[in-house]
Amino acid sequence: MPLATRVTSDRPSKPAGRPIPFARAVLAVAVAILSQVAVAYAQERTTPKDAPPGQRPKLTTDTGRPVGTDQHSLTAGPEGPTLLEHFYLLEKLARFDRERIPERVVHARGAGARGEFVSYADHSARTRAAFLSAKGKTTPVFARFSTVVLPKGSADTARDVRGFAVKFYTEEGNYDLVGNDIPVFFIRDAIKFPDLVHSLKPSPVTNVQEAERFFDFFSALPETTHMLTFLFSDQGTPASFRQMDGFGVNTFKWVNDKGDVHYIKYRWKSDQGVKTLTDEEAKVMGGKEPASLTKDLYDALKAGIYPSWELQVQALRPDELNKLDFDALDATKVWPESIVAFKPIGKMTIRKGPDNFFEETEQVAFNTGAYVPGIEPSEDRLLQGRNFSYSDTQRYRLGTNYQQLPINRPIDPVHNVNQEGLADHMMRKGDINYSPSTRQPEAPVEDKRALISATPLKGPVQYSAVKDPKDYDQAGERIRGMNSTDRDHLIHNLTGEMRKVKNREVVVRQIANFTRADADFGRRLAEANGVDFEKVKKTINASVAASR
Repeated sequence: MPLATRVTSDRPSKPAGRPIPFARAVLAVAVAILSQVAVAYAQERTTPKDAPPGQRPKLTTDTGRPVGTDQHSLTAGPEGPTLLEHFYLLEKLARFDRERIPERVVHARGAGARGEFVSYADHSARTRAAFLSAKGKTTPVFARFSTVVLPKGSADTARDVRGFAVKFYTEEGNYDLVGNDIPVFFIRDAIKFPDLVHSLKPSPVTNVQEAERFFDFFSALPETTHMLTFLFSDQGTPASFRQMDGFGVNTFKWVNDKGDVHYIKYRWKSDQGVKTLTDEEAKVMGGKEPASLTKDLYDALKAGIYPSWELQVQALRPDELNKLDFDALDATKVWPESIVAFKPIGKMTIRKGPDNFFEETEQVAFNTGAYVPGIEPSEDRLLQGRNFSYSDTQRYRLGTNYQQLPINRPIDPVHNVNQEGLADHMMRKGDINYSPSTRQPEAPVEDKRALISATPLKGPVQYSAVKDPKDYDQAGERIRGMNSTDRDHLIHNLTGEMRKVKNREVVVRQIANFTRADADFGRRLAEANGVDFEKVKKTINASVAASR
């Protein structure tokens, strides 16, 4: 049938060449069918095909062209120079030159695995987070365990904090719980984070990590004392990723549908128990197999041994924060379990290692600012800075579209007007890349459930330290709570590093901090380092006088 037909009727004739409505409808249907055929043909042509059963696939360039040889370069004669026209050679070398992406500034060395999280109950009385809304509700996760300061090529067993990060792929977006294997941190304000990392990284002069530098920093910042009682204990050298606990470190908020707020701290409790190494054991194991913890995890998974952790929370209402005699949002402190008990909320089980290390473990991007409705950041000063820094470092490392990578992509559809940038492959349609618009009736709508809770504020905008920081109290309680073996190991491990410090004033100042936490421990540490304890007491007196 012709697409435009002139007909004879008693009605007034239409101008020549103008199709009647029926013909226009036929034309529209034909165009639609042809468009669908064209799309199907294009997809058929562009979708990679597996080789037929029993046949090996053909080697190709990145554009899909078959490769004649992967063994020899194209040359001008048998003894002549290589020709620039050998496109496959240039492509192969260029891709090789660009295989490495910037290393993570922190958490560079890590091992990742997939699994699931199962909620123990309906927790909607405290949070409207959908993945915690029903007993037995299962959420896929990707977990990454890492060292923090040391580079990718370092040993798994080196003394360091261990990162413990979990990405929950929920129906309301990704939720990243990014913590460590130690419940506290070195600092309470994110403005000191670059300084902390700089002090622990290799010297910009020698490219060697130096105790002189990090003890200079630690000794001048007393809030680090509590963290050092963990780092230089045997907890600083875990024997297995499977046999260590994890902690959220920071304080978060849970909010229910009524708007009620609870302040939350997280703990991952290992069902395998906790196992650590002595300093000597860690050095021996690291010398024999630098990737020992990574191998332990993947060997267990291959053997069908699936490690699991129970997720537990401490919860306080805003009016209960004053139960604590310190700033409840201070990341250098723990909430005493005698005051705020942990309650179990669910379990994570790890079942599968990565299919490809780079595409999963290396490219996974954790962000403390990735929340879901019902979970929010608290006013924790360290967390507030982390929420920016973590996403910003991923944009630098992986590009502005890092969340489009398969390992980072949420399972729920993404709808917004963000666009373009390097490696954007969202395949958006239409010309509405702004909001609001009256031209797109089906445009995404806002979800009021995602609004964060209101937080009462008081006082002027100002630069201020935490009121009554109590830098030594919990450090002293931890030291006194150790058994004699653990205290001996703490002294041994500290002394092994402090003896490398040439500036004895730094050593005296560091011992003074530990002495203010526990006098007997400080005295023993001074003796182990050959320091006159009278100098330590004079340093303490001078510090106390200066703070008045």
